[in-house]
Amino acid sequence: MRARVKLYHSANSRSFRVLWALEEVKIPYELELLEFPPRLTRPDYLEENPLGTVPLFVDGSVRMTESAAICHYLGAKHPSRGLVPGHQDPNFGAFLNYLHFGEATLTFPQAVVLRYGRFEPEDRRSKQLVEDYSRWFLARARGIEVFLKLGDYAAGSMFTMADISVGYAVMLSQFTGLFDQLSEPIHQYFERLKGRQAFQRAVAAQTQS
Repeated sequence: MRARVKLYHSANSRSFRVLWALEEVKIPYELELLEFPPRLTRPDYLEENPLGTVPLFVDGSVRMTESAAICHYLGAKHPSRGLVPGHQDPNFGAFLNYLHFGEATLTFPQAVVLRYGRFEPEDRRSKQLVEDYSRWFLARARGIEVFLKLGDYAAGSMFTMADISVGYAVMLSQFTGLFDQLSEPIHQYFERLKGRQAFQRAVAAQTQS
């Protein structure tokens, strides 16, 4: 029987968050791999997602394109997995804060670094933008150290979808060349995340599909 849930995904892109989240909630899904950037490599994809971006997540009539929001959606739909604290939980505020911190604060500057350091044609690349936004990312990444002083994860002692959001941003820093400039506590945090079976299944899924 065809899976109700489908994810359009490009390897190691923001949609990796959703792939990881799907493995954490352990539900059947269909994975369609697209070469990045899909708006250029697969013009027909624009019929599915006019934005031309990944992820595109489909769950029946539900269609979503924001990776952090999809993680929240999946965690809320599958509460038994314990990946989204309830609103009465004292860690709920930290969960929401770092769920969005991972994308808005940590991923955005790295997207600029990649675009103007690698993806744009040579005549449109900008060393200044790459340097400025690299510094931006490294300064904001200290926010990870703030929550690590309070617990092993973004929302205390419990792994949540917020760690998928932040963890992907740390993972991305391996591709932007900034990972080695992050602190040892952040490196140790990422090692904990990589040790999760769901993370490892997600990595395998994007290479085997």
